[in-house]
Amino acid sequence: MESDSDVALSDEEPITAEKVLEALEEAWLNEKFSPELLQHRTDLVDCMMEQIAQMEENLNRLNRNDFRVVVHRMELDRIRYVITSYLRIRLEKIELYTAHILEEDNKRSSDDSYLSPAEFRFATDFLASLEGNFRQLALRHMPTNMQNFDKAKMLVRPNIASFVFLRSKQDVGGVVVEGDVENRDEEIDLEEGSQHIMQYKTVQELVKSGGYN
Repeated sequence: MESDSDVALSDEEPITAEKVLEALEEAWLNEKFSPELLQHRTDLVDCMMEQIAQMEENLNRLNRNDFRVVVHRMELDRIRYVITSYLRIRLEKIELYTAHILEEDNKRSSDDSYLSPAEFRFATDFLASLEGNFRQLALRHMPTNMQNFDKAKMLVRPNIASFVFLRSKQDVGGVVVEGDVENRDEEIDLEEGSQHIMQYKTVQELVKSGGYN
């Protein structure tokens, strides 16, 4: 990247733009492979958007024939792709699991919310739109006893028993792998850098705490 200046995330100590990008790419991969919605990292997105603007300004000062322009333009396109993909994946999950996500987020404090303020507004409006469309359809085509919009019946939950590919970021001991009907649970140790395919629920809390990606 053209700029490697220090940046700050909220009240944290300033870190380099390169480290912010690494953290964003990790959040993107975790979101991509996790069946459930993870806690938002809009702080990283906002920070990288500021970096993109700064990098654009720096590129505009260079001669168009300078080869560095091509290289840095490619890097900018890659960063934009990561940001766009990350936000799109989250949006798709919100649309699929709207009622469940809102139900879970209402149990959390504002500081621990998995939805960003913008995502929360979208999810709330999206669910209201679903309810409105259902009521219009029900009034026209359904009997009276079937015209109530039951959010509980609309609740679609992510499949945390699905298998995912993961890489351990550190040594982790005592990971309990659930056995099938004929086998008992097994306790295993995972080494830093090791790669595995296992049920998401086995490492669900570790993913959220940053032990895997």
